[in-house]
Amino acid sequence: MKYLLALGLFLLAALPARAAEDEAARAARWDNLRHVVFGDRVLHDGTGVIALEAPTRAMDAALVPVAITLSGAKPVKAVYLLVDGNPSPLAGTFHFGPAIDPHLLKTRVRVEQYTLMHAVAETTDGELFATERFVKAAGGCSAPAGSDQALALREIGRMKLTLTGDPVPGQPELAELLIRHPNNNGMQMDQLTRNYIPARYIQTIHVTYNDRLVFDFDADISLSEDPALTFAFIPDGPGELQVTVEDTAKAVFKRSFAVTPQRS
Repeated sequence: MKYLLALGLFLLAALPARAAEDEAARAARWDNLRHVVFGDRVLHDGTGVIALEAPTRAMDAALVPVAITLSGAKPVKAVYLLVDGNPSPLAGTFHFGPAIDPHLLKTRVRVEQYTLMHAVAETTDGELFATERFVKAAGGCSAPAGSDQALALREIGRMKLTLTGDPVPGQPELAELLIRHPNNNGMQMDQLTRNYIPARYIQTIHVTYNDRLVFDFDADISLSEDPALTFAFIPDGPGELQVTVEDTAKAVFKRSFAVTPQRS
């Protein structure tokens, strides 16, 4: 199934790409894409279940911030983020565990052309709910790296975690995770050698708290350089937030962050 999906996305990406697709062309692209990813499953209107925020016109197409909010009206087990016009449109999939509070997710993506973005929530009973946003940005997937490649490789895998408040047992705690990684997708050119930089990007991010799953994130080439993820987890007491990252070079990076909740 994984290989069929990859083939389907490749064929979809081969469709003519235009910076200024009209509404009908964007709708046709999404219709093709959703059938590749979700088959014949029904996608319901996500109003009241899932919302997607992104800038109408991005300041930097290689670092486009996106935020996904879930209302909590229906229990959700997974969220899919798709950038329709990108060479590989499925930017990432969150699979939720028991230690997550799934109401807010944030990250940064590359956007290659003016495009619709979609966020799709999969509920625990298997229903799908979709929402969309149109973003004006171009060239983000092939944009030159924003930092020195040699330095980025020396620091690859470094992580930083920031908590927004004082954790309280049983209460959601918002966290921002930063991962140092060039996330080269094979489309960027070395400005000195004029050769394309070989693809090497993060594929999976596994986060647990005291061995309870917070989320698994399956990523692809659309995730930005030095990925940032904002999420909420529920600490059940003092412990460690553990992060494991694996990239396409099969390199594995691990980091544990001590969390000391205040008394409730």
